[in-house]
Amino acid sequence: MAEKEISIIHPRPSSIVAALYTLRDLNVDVAILHGPPGCSFKHARLLEEDGIHVVTTGLDENGFVFGGHDKLVQLINKSVELFNPKIIGVVGTCASMIIGEEMHDAVLEANPDVPVIEVEVHAGYHNNTKGVLFALESALDAGIIDHAEFERQKYLLEKATEVEKKFGAASKEYLAPSRGDVKYKAAKRVIQLLKEGKKGLVIMNAKKETGYMFADITLAVNEVAAALGKKENLINMANIDPELGLPRVRQHAENIIRDLKAHGIEVHEIIGGMDEYPVAGEKVSELIKEKYSDFDFAVITGVPHAIPMEYIKDMELISVTNGPRQVLPLKEMGHEYVLVEIDLHPKTLGVSEIVESEFGATLREIAKEA
Repeated sequence: MAEKEISIIHPRPSSIVAALYTLRDLNVDVAILHGPPGCSFKHARLLEEDGIHVVTTGLDENGFVFGGHDKLVQLINKSVELFNPKIIGVVGTCASMIIGEEMHDAVLEANPDVPVIEVEVHAGYHNNTKGVLFALESALDAGIIDHAEFERQKYLLEKATEVEKKFGAASKEYLAPSRGDVKYKAAKRVIQLLKEGKKGLVIMNAKKETGYMFADITLAVNEVAAALGKKENLINMANIDPELGLPRVRQHAENIIRDLKAHGIEVHEIIGGMDEYPVAGEKVSELIKEKYSDFDFAVITGVPHAIPMEYIKDMELISVTNGPRQVLPLKEMGHEYVLVEIDLHPKTLGVSEIVESEFGATLREIAKEA
């Protein structure tokens, strides 16, 4: 008998928002939301901090009934006039999809002289990765990405969904949000482990731009280890391969590599690209089995629940996530300390260099007393 899908009752990410972020990663200049003015408001504002113009057709009650074809045509033309874009994205919403709005007809009528990525999506999908997939399918049709990259992205999306259902925020019917363990206590423990000469892995397995803050934790742990004369006891791993991913994702990797090098931090093992967080754990497991099985502790940042427990279960685990609903699943997996960088997302949009984390700042302050 097939396993029954659990009914998740805590809020879940939106496929509309996932489509918007994918357009951002494809370096779309303007994203047009065809729907109510308040749809995806918070994320639309955040994305504008990241260099993409997000505009809306602002459908009202009248539009919910009679559609907004003319408004969409006008807004496409207005966007070309105002922003001179190289690529435009047009994204559906619950309202426009329910009434069956034909966005493609509006695009044909406007006929802008640039590629248009049309994403017919709503927020009713249980897995927000649907929004990513629809955006990528349209990007493939528009010639923005090739078939090989599409298939690669599709595989990663399947793996991301699998990880979330097994160990993430989709693993239980209800997960209460939590701020996790006290950062002061975890920082004290990391410093104690370093002082005792314990060998540690510093593993960054970050999702795209979140790496700008998670990389700071790699930086801070290495700075503290160097100050204690224990830097040789650390091995740094990170999913920062600059040759993999959509255009903006590759740029994030290049920027983080640059900043780590500027601080004299060596990344001993590259475990994948910044969109490969759901599968990078397989590489981590291989490396530990072959070279690092005798290490005592690991500081894991980004998406720690994507790292299989098989070869890290005997290490002391200090993990840092930005998901308040990820604390309990990680504790159940066996992570001793689970920390949450609660304000990570707004602080890592629109940046191109490493941003200080709360845990990194805490480590640095406590190290001054050590």
